Amino acid sequence: MPFSPELIIYGMIFIGVVVLVEGVYLTVFGRSISLSNRVNRRLEMLDKGTRREEVLEQLRKEMRQHTKARSIPLYSLLTSRAQKAAIAFTPKQLMMMMAGVSVLSFLALTVGTGSGPIMNAVIGVIAGVGGVYFWVSHKANKRLSMIEEQLPDAIELMVRSLKVGHPFTSALGIVAKEVEDPLATEFGVISDEAAYGRDVGEALKDMAERLDMQDLRFLAVAVTIQQQSGGNLAEILAGLSKVIRARFRLFRRVKAITAEAKWSGKFLSGFPVACLIFINLSDPHYYDEAMTHEWFIPACIIVALFLAGNLFVMRILTDIKV
Repeated sequence: MPFSPELIIYGMIFIGVVVLVEGVYLTVFGRSISLSNRVNRRLEMLDKGTRREEVLEQLRKEMRQHTKARSIPLYSLLTSRAQKAAIAFTPKQLMMMMAGVSVLSFLALTVGTGSGPIMNAVIGVIAGVGGVYFWVSHKANKRLSMIEEQLPDAIELMVRSLKVGHPFTSALGIVAKEVEDPLATEFGVISDEAAYGRDVGEALKDMAERLDMQDLRFLAVAVTIQQQSGGNLAEILAGLSKVIRARFRLFRRVKAITAEAKWSGKFLSGFPVACLIFINLSDPHYYDEAMTHEWFIPACIIVALFLAGNLFVMRILTDIKV
């Protein structure tokens, strides 16, 4: 059975889509948008001479623009992930990006493979939409992971600032200047909002809900309770920092324990599909006789349901609440 080079072409096109989107993103918004940049984006925008209120408005717009696009049918799949990743692309730009890379993928498949136009169109759309979704999800996961790691250090920096006599709003500003992105920009926005009159507890709660992080909810609740009933905020935050570090270690341990089961479920569901694609591309006529059988379509639906059910069950089994 001869090996078909189309498999390599499909893989290269998908990787090319992800690299293309990342390249366009950095080209349009500059290096400062990258999470690997050591100078946080808010400070870099201020250093360029942009007024503080303009920087605040720009960052708030980027953080909240994806929430307004939940009603768009196709884009609703990306809304939550794009919001957590704080993607600077607007929803319209992301949808145009999906369409553009889908067309490019279709053209590349047409030139590089011998598949029919319908097959190329389907795979092109999958590569375009799936590639952009994979890129956004990767950015969101990386950003949330970095925030989780930075949060205990940021809280301890706030504790030290409070102990030397700084008010809490000033402690937020110190964190916004001293730590790196992505947490620096997030706290910088809260610091600016507090300077313009917004309640700090409300701003922290809004950030926690937008990022959907339990540790940030703990911080928002602690600050809100201290504002309403008083108390030593430095001691409260010091205890919270210890709790967050303990939770973080426990999450890592649970993740390591359940990693084998998660990947086993993905492999067991993905391997049959990969084999089907490989056989079909290597010998397009291999399933000709089976495809004419009356039970072929129902059998495919049943198998697909079983494979999806396997992923669902394994996800439930490994979803350990801490």
